[in-house]
Amino acid sequence: MIYDFIIQNREILKIFYGLMVVLICLVIVLRTDRLFRISLHQGIRYFRNAFFFFSLAFLIRYIMGSNVLVPIIHNNYFFIVKVAFEFFLIMAGFFLLYSLLWKKIEVSGESYPSSLFNPVILIFYLFTFSVIFLDLIWNTYSFMFVSQIILFSFASAISFVNYENNSRRHKFLKFYFIAMIFSLIAWVLNALAALLFNWNPLFAINISIINLIIFLIFLLGVINVTKYRG
Repeated sequence: MIYDFIIQNREILKIFYGLMVVLICLVIVLRTDRLFRISLHQGIRYFRNAFFFFSLAFLIRYIMGSNVLVPIIHNNYFFIVKVAFEFFLIMAGFFLLYSLLWKKIEVSGESYPSSLFNPVILIFYLFTFSVIFLDLIWNTYSFMFVSQIILFSFASAISFVNYENNSRRHKFLKFYFIAMIFSLIAWVLNALAALLFNWNPLFAINISIINLIIFLIFLLGVINVTKYRG
């Protein structure tokens, strides 16, 4: 069975999985950065940041944190990998949410000079470090799961409203909404896999497939929007 092959070779396949996600994210970053420089739309800027952080998260977790590529190293290294992975993953979620809300938050619709360091993003950083701190104390990912399930629940609702109100003008919002729903499902399944199924290999494989589908949906949406813009 294909699942048996995947389980037997999962450490090597994790590397290819991580590389695929990183490459998809980098394509999204490059295309959206070009679109942002043309349009100066601040939502696109925060959307771009989200996938830059996703690329860092998967690079750290599946490439730099691979037992195959880094077989002999001090345990502190993998502790740093765990913390960095969680940080970039949570912040990526916040950037996605902020890409939907920035007009309602930033004063008078004026953009901040920096999309990585501004008053709102600093609050996200603080919240992210708080979640990581709690996970480290209890040696779990539960706080990350809960925070992201809540975050993507809000993001799914907002993206649905945006799609309903602007579906004729913005085809990308359809991809955005679908991807947000899949993201929410993936986070719920991740929580179930960790808390109830103790990371059952078959469960984890299916979640990885869903994650890959999510990134491909975002990529398809970005390509669809940017292909006519040079």
